[in-house]
Amino acid sequence: MDLPELEDTIQEVKATVRDRVDLSKDISDEEVMEFIINIVFEKSKKKPLSVKDKQYIVNMVFNSMRKLDILQPIIEDQDVTEIMVNGHNCIFVERNGRTYQINQQFESQRKLEDVIQSIVAKVNRAVNETSPMVDARLEDGSRVNVVLPPIALNGPILTIRKFPNKPITIKDLVAFGSINEEIAEVLERLVKARFNIFISGGTGSGKTTFLNALSNFIPHDERIITIEDSAELQILNVKNIVKLETRNANVEGKGAITIRDLIKTSLRMRPDRIIVGEVRGAEAIDMLQAMNTGHDGSLSTGHANSSRDILSRLETMVLAGAQLPLEAIRQQITSAIDIVIHLARIRDKSRKLMEISEVVAYNKGEIILNPLYYFKEEGETKEKKIIGSFIRTENELKNNHKLEMAGLSKEF
Repeated sequence: MDLPELEDTIQEVKATVRDRVDLSKDISDEEVMEFIINIVFEKSKKKPLSVKDKQYIVNMVFNSMRKLDILQPIIEDQDVTEIMVNGHNCIFVERNGRTYQINQQFESQRKLEDVIQSIVAKVNRAVNETSPMVDARLEDGSRVNVVLPPIALNGPILTIRKFPNKPITIKDLVAFGSINEEIAEVLERLVKARFNIFISGGTGSGKTTFLNALSNFIPHDERIITIEDSAELQILNVKNIVKLETRNANVEGKGAITIRDLIKTSLRMRPDRIIVGEVRGAEAIDMLQAMNTGHDGSLSTGHANSSRDILSRLETMVLAGAQLPLEAIRQQITSAIDIVIHLARIRDKSRKLMEISEVVAYNKGEIILNPLYYFKEEGETKEKKIIGSFIRTENELKNNHKLEMAGLSKEF
């Protein structure tokens, strides 16, 4: 059966299910699936269907009624890393670092809106004309961003950043060529020695993935508090973990719980380390103060174009939450952050660690950085893949007392 005929049959089956089944009642997924299968077999007696066609129709009807409609098989495709829905009739996916438009669309804008409402309701979020933007997540931890009309001019916009079912480890990053084994060993020692580490990079550079990989070096007997706008981190080896997530205001504009609120309350929960998924604004001052008040080994990320740039951005973010002298802010940053790791997604679409720098001191109005490693591009293949290597600078790690206190090698 060709695709148009299959689509017509799918619509017929949907209409029959709606006529026979009261979907407003509490009916299990298994019962709905059984109804759909029975109706498809009825249809096949009048119009012969192959086993493959039957399975396709059953899955598409079930996904439409209980899952995420045409997005469900795309989400289940492990090669797809990003889904970009630009209105109900325009869908792009990223697969293996390349972006493609797919030959599928929602049957209507209303159906896309229903899917969006289903996603945000499951994580106690709301999105509507009054509040047309929201961040949410899927059950598997995938990051979701929604923008609705009238803000979005070409219909509801849905962006899903997928994460692998199995969290990416440092070994995986070595295998991908994002770092090398020497850097992996160094990072493990830095995390275990409780260095405060800040990860910077642009959109899609792999900051959350890298943060997650680093966090799995944390000793299993420590107490960890994670703070995120939308919970994404997958820390497997720590049992004593508390996961906190922000909350948007209700329809009356009340009840919002921000990153700042969560950082403040986390300090009363006896954390050994605090992990802030991403710092975007005034919460920067609270994160720095937490790092400066006995919570060594804390980790966070932020958007920036370089290691130097993230320090400037932190200054700006702190100023958004506290009117402090610039000198005081820079001293706070210097005493709070030990290591800055900068990541980038380079032109061949691969993600690389571009630089590791130590925050050494504050001197004459400037924060002094001590570069330790950097990625050096050396050319490219015929397939336009970047060739390069990770270079260890001649600079020694200046502040190595945490390694000494942890009983770890100071050799760097």
